[in-house]
Amino acid sequence: MAKLIVGLGNPGSKYDKTRHNAGFMAIERFVENLNVTFSEEKNFKAAVGSSFINGEKIYFVKPLTFMNESGQAVHALMTYYNLALKDLVVIYDDLDMMVGKIRFRQKGSAGGHNGIKSIIKHVGSQEFDRIKIGIGRPKPGMTVVNHVLSHFDQDDYATMQASLDKVADALNFYLETRDFEQTMQKYNG
Repeated sequence: MAKLIVGLGNPGSKYDKTRHNAGFMAIERFVENLNVTFSEEKNFKAAVGSSFINGEKIYFVKPLTFMNESGQAVHALMTYYNLALKDLVVIYDDLDMMVGKIRFRQKGSAGGHNGIKSIIKHVGSQEFDRIKIGIGRPKPGMTVVNHVLSHFDQDDYATMQASLDKVADALNFYLETRDFEQTMQKYNG
């Protein structure tokens, strides 16, 4: 048994800690105390680290394809490790939610998120578990692209840190219980 926990974002220091990289940030926060080392896996177009948690191999993934092609890495890894959709959790930013709000879902459309669109296209289904992290709407006069690629201001950054801790707690709970629905009921809000 194994699980694939995927955080979405864009590779490169230029995008480090930007709003669109909330998924990368969540993965990095979760593995801080696990002694996980990421290695760039060119065959999978992803940075991959792993650990055994509660007797199960967990792969932590940061696709390196840029957001719009995230599905390439996810599909390649799922195929290679022979994983089912029930073994996949994707963490990503959502601009339709207030900064720091967290929502767990078991399926759904891409909702305009290009990374999720790519995953749905490559895995052939909308039925996979997700954790959405709110990044807020653009300020008046700011484009969506500029907003998602911008850094958090000081207040929003502090809010995000608390949210990343909550996501880490929820992932711990999920990996202990192996029950996403129970995790969703406990942590949605």
